[in-house]
Amino acid sequence: MTAQPDARAPFAGVNATWNYTLGSIVFLFLLLDLLVITDLLVRYLNSESGLLLALIVACIAASATRIRYCWFLRGEGEDGMPRLAWTVALFLPALAAWVLAFVLPEAAVFAAAQLWFSGVLFSIVVQRKLRWQVMSAALVVTLIPIATRLLSGREALDLAERNAAPFVVIYSVLLPLMVISSLWLWRIVRRLDEARHLAAELAVTQERLRFAADLHDVQGHHLQVIALKAELVERTLAAKPDYAAEQVGEIRVIAKEALEETRSLVAGLREVELGDELENAREVLTLSGAECALEVSETPASVEARRVLGFAVREATTNILRHSEATSATISLGPARGGFELVVVNDGIATDPGGAPDASPDGRSGSGLAGLRARVSVLGGTLSAMPVRTSFELRLWLPEGGSQ
Repeated sequence: MTAQPDARAPFAGVNATWNYTLGSIVFLFLLLDLLVITDLLVRYLNSESGLLLALIVACIAASATRIRYCWFLRGEGEDGMPRLAWTVALFLPALAAWVLAFVLPEAAVFAAAQLWFSGVLFSIVVQRKLRWQVMSAALVVTLIPIATRLLSGREALDLAERNAAPFVVIYSVLLPLMVISSLWLWRIVRRLDEARHLAAELAVTQERLRFAADLHDVQGHHLQVIALKAELVERTLAAKPDYAAEQVGEIRVIAKEALEETRSLVAGLREVELGDELENAREVLTLSGAECALEVSETPASVEARRVLGFAVREATTNILRHSEATSATISLGPARGGFELVVVNDGIATDPGGAPDASPDGRSGSGLAGLRARVSVLGGTLSAMPVRTSFELRLWLPEGGSQ
């Protein structure tokens, strides 16, 4: 996929999933490397061989470069290859360990395995069509010193007596499956994230098309009639001035009707329905990666109160999306203190200069909350928006009748 310059950032849940995936892969390589290095250290302490010490250093260097190389797995070859220097750093210590496998028959499997570990990692980063060819080549080269050792016969079974060897062999065989399956699950999550973005963009596009169609229906007929009558007036103005004046009056009436219908259309778009706003808030916050709980026990009967509460839900949702990294949110509405209370809580942290959602650069509350506070005060209600411990809370209360 070609990255667009205006591409949207992924949802928070997608980044969290990648962190878990990366962590599991890094842990897998660390586990293998610790098994190998620990076994080699025991051998070195017993023999104090310089070659074993060199192999330990090569294994540590190979482990460090593999862990860093894991960060390139996110694109899986789609974003291009890493810089050549990183690939050289990945294979250089592994090749040094592989060479030592020929002169250290008692550690041949551990030494040769370093090339296999690095080769598996590199095969994930290359283009997918080359993955299995690269992995097969890495396997063949890895087996050369082991096959040489087995053909010698005399020391062929020494490694079987070591406790770490069976685990390293088993994990080495399963390594490609475990890494590829982890990245496959991550790829599914990423595709779902892209589908969410596309669904949101499609919904906006459909709404624009619907509005364009409604506007065409409202204005198209009226403008066509006005154009025809204006042309008729132009033709009859000199010969039939009274008739032309009558047509001008009809043009005025049609234009007024068109204006009123347009205002009705716009008013319909601006109208806020409380139930729809509550459901939309839950859906939008859930899509953004924040688990949203909706708790509504009762709603007010007053049309004006419902409208203000709808605006409050919309404003709170917008501020959560813009100014926080929330992973959970709760929207509750119900009777309280002789009226109705709306409480919106999220665990995100405001990142704007004012320290509160919708704040302006000078630290004062922004126009969104200021406008909402004015609507609430007209109905005799109260509004507060502030951090509460590790969460941010918007609390709105309206009297029973909608005004006092």
